[in-house]
Amino acid sequence: MRQARTLLLAVVFLPATLLRAADAPPSRFGPDAPELARLGEFAVGVRTLHLVEHAQADVLAFDPAHGTAPLHDRQLTVDLWYPARTRGGDAPASYTAAFPAEPPAPPASFTVPGIAVRDAKPAGGDYPLVVVSHGYSNDPAAMTWLTENLASKGYVIAAIRHEDPSINDASGFPEPLLRRPLDIAFVAKTLQASLAAEHLIDPARTALVGYSIGGYGVLTAGGASLDPNGNAAKFVPGQLLLPYTAGGARRDDARVVNLRAIVAISPAGGGALAAWGTQGLRTIQAPLLLIAGNQDHTVDYQTGARAFFAQTVGAHRYLLTFKEAGHSIGLNPAPEAMRQHLWDQDWFEDPVWSKSRVNAINAHFITAFLDLYLKDDLSRAAYLDVPIPDSDAGVWPAADTAPYAAYSPGTGGITVWKGFQRKHAQGLELLQAQPGLGAP
Repeated sequence: MRQARTLLLAVVFLPATLLRAADAPPSRFGPDAPELARLGEFAVGVRTLHLVEHAQADVLAFDPAHGTAPLHDRQLTVDLWYPARTRGGDAPASYTAAFPAEPPAPPASFTVPGIAVRDAKPAGGDYPLVVVSHGYSNDPAAMTWLTENLASKGYVIAAIRHEDPSINDASGFPEPLLRRPLDIAFVAKTLQASLAAEHLIDPARTALVGYSIGGYGVLTAGGASLDPNGNAAKFVPGQLLLPYTAGGARRDDARVVNLRAIVAISPAGGGALAAWGTQGLRTIQAPLLLIAGNQDHTVDYQTGARAFFAQTVGAHRYLLTFKEAGHSIGLNPAPEAMRQHLWDQDWFEDPVWSKSRVNAINAHFITAFLDLYLKDDLSRAAYLDVPIPDSDAGVWPAADTAPYAAYSPGTGGITVWKGFQRKHAQGLELLQAQPGLGAP
């Protein structure tokens, strides 16, 4: 009877919930969000930067007859969110982008409402820097659930527009394999210098966040050693990736310095790609938070995030798993314009989980993780040191008299995860392992 009622409620109310999520800024979550997902104390500004990396190999123009690739200046656009001083009448920004549609349709455009004010005056403070790398053929406009949210909490977020080739053309795949770690490292190093000169960031407190192929990028730029004999290296023509692999002459060009933390959501790089072989992830030393769905059939969970958790033995790492979720757990809820065709909607939405719920849970744990390792806020460890790894097994005794919407303390006989509300901590698993130890 209870299952039937739950199903009926889902059928009746889900469309309205999705519509509200599509119309509201994705960085602001509902009353069921875990404790640390809520917006922080700062107003948010956003501005756009244009960077140039000189004399870069154009992998898609590689000439097999001569074994060379032309060199071009690579133009990189970076969207920067930051704590700001705004005025009461300032209008919030909105963000527009387009994703590849189902062939032969042209790219599908969408708009996302925001809370940030464009070109607002920064609130000074030498904040931590977080560099964000989106998924294949994605755009930072689709990750504002995280970028705006973190900026409101005292972080400067630099989200790279990688301008990938269309995911519908497999011949373009060598470009993100080569460029992701290089773009991330270049942007991080450039902004560590330029934004520090503005007293906007503290370059010694830098983190990386990547989704999907961006996860491959942040793991590589974060210290993983690419395997020169792996399929990723072989897939890039002209051996153009080899200088950046283990033992390569230009390996440091794909590395970020002063790195304090890495977050990889649905990370690519495992399975048949075998980007780092069986040993390359051992060289990551920065604390690592992996987030994945155990039904991810795009990059594969078992040979992806789950295997990465076991192999990154040089780092203190965490693995947050959404049970029954797939690959699409890193983007905003689908904008209304992307709800007309299943292909477009599936860029954003998971078949099982409510996307606004996924985003809120991710924001909660990413906030705890970055606060702990970038701001040295030791109180955040309690949100990561969950009392029981399987959230479904958490108990909140009926005799407890706390208000219905209270957040769990995670102590005193209450094993519902800290920061979650009663009946709102299901379907998750959180594992952690110390450096030098295998996966539990």
